[in-house]
Amino acid sequence: MSPVIPIQAASCDNLPVAVEKGQREVFCGLTGIIWLHRKIQDAFFLVVGSRTCAHLIQSAAGVMIFAEPRFGTAIIDERDLAGLADANDEMDRVVGELLARRPEIKLLFLVGSCPSEVIKLDLSRAAQRLSKTHSPKVRVLNYSGSGIETTFTQGEDACLASLVPELPAPQGAETQLMVVGALADVVEDQFRTLLQKMGVSGVSFFPPRRSTDLPVIGAKTRYILAQPFLADTARGLEARGATRIQAPFPLGAEGTTRWLWAIAQSCGVSRATFDEVTQAPIQRAKHALARHAAQLKDKKIFFFPDSQLEIPLARFVNEELGMQLSEVGTPYLHRPIMAMDMAQLPPDTRLVEGQDVDLQMDRCKQDQPDLVVCGLGLANPLEAQGFSTKWSIELVFTPIQGYEQAGDLAGLFSRPLTRRLKLVA
Repeated sequence: MSPVIPIQAASCDNLPVAVEKGQREVFCGLTGIIWLHRKIQDAFFLVVGSRTCAHLIQSAAGVMIFAEPRFGTAIIDERDLAGLADANDEMDRVVGELLARRPEIKLLFLVGSCPSEVIKLDLSRAAQRLSKTHSPKVRVLNYSGSGIETTFTQGEDACLASLVPELPAPQGAETQLMVVGALADVVEDQFRTLLQKMGVSGVSFFPPRRSTDLPVIGAKTRYILAQPFLADTARGLEARGATRIQAPFPLGAEGTTRWLWAIAQSCGVSRATFDEVTQAPIQRAKHALARHAAQLKDKKIFFFPDSQLEIPLARFVNEELGMQLSEVGTPYLHRPIMAMDMAQLPPDTRLVEGQDVDLQMDRCKQDQPDLVVCGLGLANPLEAQGFSTKWSIELVFTPIQGYEQAGDLAGLFSRPLTRRLKLVA
């Protein structure tokens, strides 16, 4: 077992970052509904917007065709935009019918697919009014998933940020630990078990599986991010008095070990106890990674900006799989959150914040990487030009955090290359 080496967050400051401001190729924040509605099991997401947004959600969530999903669209028609109908009355009617049909819903999100100036409806006021109407049975909140205001994973950030003011204050002076970011239930259970074995109690996960189990927050709360795209949520938690535990993100054997060690240190867990608990899962993770590393070592990888997972993923593929980083693009760069993963990147890493898609496509063609991680809109054109691609959306939908998922994460990068070899053969 290799020792956990403390990383100084400030050591990333010397890593140069290029900033591009041009045409982008990313999903909007509405996509976050697909994993959030599975995580919060008594919540409903009502998208207020156009038929285009309804088609997007239906297409992105096509896997739910055999079940009754907990999301839908209130479509704004021409008569609504023209002021021929009272938008607030229509909103009240739609919500009333929805809650009568789905009495199990305890939390309703009104998700704007366009800014208020476009849909002619102030969803914030509508949520406050509807929450009073349906209280205490149903809480109604709102956030924006508009592609003008959010990108891909920012939908989760906006959703959780809207929930932060609803978190109750603690009744006592006990210290709480909060893990922040939507995780698959199996990953959450694994982390909870490991922390319990270390003697860490009072752990809550945000968002919870049920909205009636919101974690408490106060001056004694320490929180750690499990997802790197939650900048607004982090600011909201700190405004409520919580303190962030600085850590890299739990991807792969090394990333997960450093993430857990940051928690262990903040909770006073001895190194001997930590090693005893993590030794077996570390070995399993490294064994699972080994066969993928043999295939991926020295292969060149190019990350287009999409999910804000790019920097932690780049750290993982470089450090644990031996891949060479051609370019690492990210939609937004929050240095305080990314500091510890950035500190592990090679000093010559070409790191780009934002996007000018034409310029980035030119650089990708010039670099001729073995694998390109990109959004759905770029994958087919790149495949047609002979590149192997991995959809970045898969890296969000798939459970990839923790020791037991390390091999699955590595497989997401090795499979496209295996497929290419088979096609050539």
